[in-house]
Amino acid sequence: MAQKESAKFSDKVRNISSALELDPRLLSMIGALLMIWIFFYYASDGIFLSPRNLWNLSVQTSVTALIATGMVLIIVSRNIDLSVGSLLAFLGIMGGFVQTELLTFEGTHSWWISIIVMLIAGAVLGGAQGFIVAKFAIPAFVVTLGGLMFWRGAGWLFTQGRTVTPLDSTYSVLGGGSIGETWSWIVGIVAFLMLSMFVIWKRRSRARLGFPTKSLGLEILMLAVWAGLIALFVSTMNAYNFPRSEEGRGIPVPVLIMIICACVMMYVATMTRFGRYIYGYGGNPEAAELAGVSTLKITVMSFAIIGVLTAIGAMISTARLNAAPLTIGQLLELQVIAAAVIGGTSLAGGVGTIVGALIGAVLMQSLQNGMVLIGVQSAPQQMIMAGVLIFAVWFDVYYQKKSR
Repeated sequence: MAQKESAKFSDKVRNISSALELDPRLLSMIGALLMIWIFFYYASDGIFLSPRNLWNLSVQTSVTALIATGMVLIIVSRNIDLSVGSLLAFLGIMGGFVQTELLTFEGTHSWWISIIVMLIAGAVLGGAQGFIVAKFAIPAFVVTLGGLMFWRGAGWLFTQGRTVTPLDSTYSVLGGGSIGETWSWIVGIVAFLMLSMFVIWKRRSRARLGFPTKSLGLEILMLAVWAGLIALFVSTMNAYNFPRSEEGRGIPVPVLIMIICACVMMYVATMTRFGRYIYGYGGNPEAAELAGVSTLKITVMSFAIIGVLTAIGAMISTARLNAAPLTIGQLLELQVIAAAVIGGTSLAGGVGTIVGALIGAVLMQSLQNGMVLIGVQSAPQQMIMAGVLIFAVWFDVYYQKKSR
């Protein structure tokens, strides 16, 4: 009887997901996230869903979610990157070193010059790791494990172990500033208009090519849901005020950066030739190589992309602390990989979505944030997070078997 009920529920989830053109695992993750939020709302006497905590939760999630969007492409191509935490520390120290040692003046130039240096260094160093993986056929696990040790050691040589501080005052806005109440609503409206234009373009393209389209009523309903979610997000961010201030803070700058990068990554993954090559190679490397896909090119580019995203994460992290300590980014690689895997990215390659990684990052950070609010100690937190990760991998294996 229980098996029949479970089968009926699974069929309903599949029917809903097929109607909405969503992966059933994505709907399952959204359901799990909602249950986690409801549980911690009652367990924390409403503090978890307060504007203040949601504002802080969004900022805390931004770096992990940002880099997880790049990790999706790495894992989809049957690779792994264990070096992102150490590379983030090295790039953050490099940026801080540029500001405090090379460009000692305050104001117009030092902060943006350090940002350019970090972005270029992230692309070059990430691409170099990808080149070693592809050119010399060394497993990415080994190369990036070496990077995990190498980049943190290189950061120590830069500073001899001292913390680089203070950083430029304008630069610090990247870590915890906000765009204000009015601009938050403008961003929300622009986001909805762009989403509407994309839906219209996609619908017309499918009709022109003879593919089936969703019913117009369903499309309008989905847009209405998105409009409601965007409005709820913006109003929640505006509801958290500065201490002793009546003005809303608005959307945090780190979150806005993360959203922009996630949109770019979605475009790269789903609407470019490079994205198709990544998924094709991850799904069947032999067939992709026979079709003329360059393993060297896609590997170097995917590692260069995650290097750039790591550089952006380094900016947010160091700007938030107004310092670049050597300890920054510790265990970040595990959080990023966990977010991608929990978000439905298969370790077997070929399967994964940017949206799933974002939800996985929010889910992981929500668990950690909620456990802190209700007083769970650090050791049990790590054990619970490990259990969630193992369950996510088991679910992926189970789902793949059921699909076959």
